[in-house]
Amino acid sequence: MRPIIRAFGGLGTVVALVLGTAAFASAEERRPVDAQGVAAIEWAPCPEIAEVECGTLSLPIDWAKPRGERFDLAVARRKALDPDRRLGVLVINPGGPGGSGVDFALGADDYFSPEVRQRFDIIGFDPRGVARSQPVKCSFDLAVNAPSPYPTDQAGFDALAAHNRELAADCRARSGPIYDHADTLSVVKDVDALRKSLGERKINYYGISYGTLIGQQYAEEFGRNTRSMVIDSNMDHSLGTWRFNETEAVTAEDSFTEFVKWCGRTESCALHGRDVPAFWDGLLARADRGEVTDPDDPTYVVSARDVIRVAFSAFYGPDWAPLAEFLVRLAAGEPTPGVSLRAVRPAAAQETVENPFPAVFCQDWAMRVKDYREFSALVAHADRLAPHMRGGSLGHSAIAACVGLPGKVANPQHRLRIEDSPKILMSNALHDPATAYEWAVNANRQSRDKTVLLTYEGWGHGVYDRSACTRDAADRYLISLKTPRPGARCAAVEPPGQTAVSLGATPLPTGPAPGVPGWLR
Repeated sequence: MRPIIRAFGGLGTVVALVLGTAAFASAEERRPVDAQGVAAIEWAPCPEIAEVECGTLSLPIDWAKPRGERFDLAVARRKALDPDRRLGVLVINPGGPGGSGVDFALGADDYFSPEVRQRFDIIGFDPRGVARSQPVKCSFDLAVNAPSPYPTDQAGFDALAAHNRELAADCRARSGPIYDHADTLSVVKDVDALRKSLGERKINYYGISYGTLIGQQYAEEFGRNTRSMVIDSNMDHSLGTWRFNETEAVTAEDSFTEFVKWCGRTESCALHGRDVPAFWDGLLARADRGEVTDPDDPTYVVSARDVIRVAFSAFYGPDWAPLAEFLVRLAAGEPTPGVSLRAVRPAAAQETVENPFPAVFCQDWAMRVKDYREFSALVAHADRLAPHMRGGSLGHSAIAACVGLPGKVANPQHRLRIEDSPKILMSNALHDPATAYEWAVNANRQSRDKTVLLTYEGWGHGVYDRSACTRDAADRYLISLKTPRPGARCAAVEPPGQTAVSLGATPLPTGPAPGVPGWLR
């Protein structure tokens, strides 16, 4: 679920058009507007990169009370490199929930093709409650000292529920009303206000991972204001708790299986010629017995969940070669440079941490488990579906993060209902570890007359920059509005055969808890 924008981030960090301009507002029309308090953004060079412009947009925290308390939405803009051929704005989001769209825009020159950068103003924004847009902040101690998300009895389940309620109260007290209004429906209203502020009749949109939910719901609410949309590595917002849990488990296990297959056919794999599943299971068993310590910090006893977390993170790349080398070194007790086995390292004098995940996810998904009996059934089912990945980590932790919170949510699940948007390009990897391919297929099925699904037959999270085929299909659509034919597929590209341990090279999603890849520090 998060982005995965391979241009920034790293292991251990709190892990789209017809030629011409007739369809867009003229310069005369792009005057400051005043709809529900929306005004033009005052741009200035960004502190990080002067060639990118930054600004803020004052918006209501509660869209039902437009004259009430407000927050500043942080925005960044990379102007089209060829203004005479400009096609409009491309609003981008890297996912999460919790990923920074401003950071995405700052690094967009390393992500999007020259053709896209020539034709569009690239607009990144930090969603409400994230990064520079009044971030949700919580007690560091509360966030990291949570009970086990794998309770073994009703008392443990009750302790997890009580902790989640205490953490929510703490986050609300430290963050203010933005905590209760960080849902994606509120975000899409912010996006349309951003469109108005930019003076654009229509926008183009590119969202990856959780950013696809923003895109899907923008198309539902404001499809008439959309010119084109690419949603890459898709969420399926129709899923209930049981189906969400099992699809996340299945796709995590599938990524493990693909890693095993790669080692079998690739001589440079450090585990080539060995029984990789047996080696893996043996390493996890040793960790269960407390026999594995961090070679770089012998005082830290490595858990099986630590090993699974590192592997799951590597599947995003996929970073198979460094993962295999890491596993061999860990089993032998040798140093594992560049890899953090601790979910969170102690931080001196750190009072708060940015923690937007539960504020967003637990308002977007009504996935509440009532008691330990139901919770243990979910865990057991996931374990059966993903025996090597022990049910996976991202899906389970997302569900566990919402245990004990109110059942009524601002943006509950529903089938995708898109009525008045143009054709939308969906894309997804066949072997995505986080946003299951089945999610994209199901979302496409629910919106078949409005979406076209492009399948990348390879691995990892995020499709746009996987190959010339995936990039050209998205670029062609963004520039000319020509979608691929239904059922179009792009061949897999074998991951590069890195030999050094470099698992920190691939950014990670923003996770719901310290034990999940991408958690924000």
